[in-house]
Amino acid sequence: MKFAGLKSVENAHEESVWAVTWVPATETRPALLLTGSLDETVKLWRPDDMQLERTNTGHCLGVVSVAAHPSGIIAASASLDSFVRVFDVDTNASIATLEAPPSEVWQMQFDPKGTTLAVAGGGSASVKLWDTATWNLIATLSIPHPEGLKPTDKSSSKKFVLSVAWSPDGRRIACGSMDGTISVFDVTRAKFLHHLEGHFMPVRSLVYSPVDPRVLFSASDDTHVHMYDAEGKSLVTAMSGHASWVLSVDASPDGAAITTGSSDRTVKLWDLNMRAAVQSMTNHTDQVWGVSFRPLGGRVVSVSDDKSISLYEYS
Repeated sequence: MKFAGLKSVENAHEESVWAVTWVPATETRPALLLTGSLDETVKLWRPDDMQLERTNTGHCLGVVSVAAHPSGIIAASASLDSFVRVFDVDTNASIATLEAPPSEVWQMQFDPKGTTLAVAGGGSASVKLWDTATWNLIATLSIPHPEGLKPTDKSSSKKFVLSVAWSPDGRRIACGSMDGTISVFDVTRAKFLHHLEGHFMPVRSLVYSPVDPRVLFSASDDTHVHMYDAEGKSLVTAMSGHASWVLSVDASPDGAAITTGSSDRTVKLWDLNMRAAVQSMTNHTDQVWGVSFRPLGGRVVSVSDDKSISLYEYS
């Protein structure tokens, strides 16, 4: 397996690019790339030639996360202004604006069926679930306080929730916190199940294996990438290779590989059979905040503080 650089767009945004995802193809148009930046804009790109399709404004602070609905018809962007903006991909018409208290909107992801949007709740130490039919808040999945600590203690600040991931069957949600803990929830019962231990620094990105709902990958500031059995509560393997914080992780659609982006400025490809990094891309000149595999396979994209977007072939 390998990456080959296809195309880079320098100065894709006016400031750091913090978020990226693929928007699935619809009957009327191919897949698109969606990026979010500190410059307060969201941009849509045609991945074949990396031409800019459209620039969306509407946030008044930097965009920390973007998510695409599995239908490809709608998408969402979350900003430091504590708003999630839900919009029509093709027209940019606003569909909903979800408001949260300050610093309670971080990463987000639609569930595989597209019925629910999960939002990492930052300082609320929870994950918020929004119904995509009504855009009502339907559940708050709260991380339990450690035994013997009152909720007023400083414990909740350590449980600041940065990252969120759905299992491929839609039955589980995992979230990663500032203190390194990963919490797993049963979605149907809106019930906390257990923590996954092993990281001691912020977990900024999580992804489940697309082929095995038990397997969860995590990226942490401790420079490691962990592979967990999220049901059996066990750490399967800890993979090292990055020289600094691991900011983003994504899994290939065939489940054979993962890719990571790091503040060491590299994008790495990891062979899960070997449980090791097999390639390191060094085209970015600053930390890499986002990496994403195309859902159909064959392509990977990365975004960075250097304001650029890079596209790679995965084979």
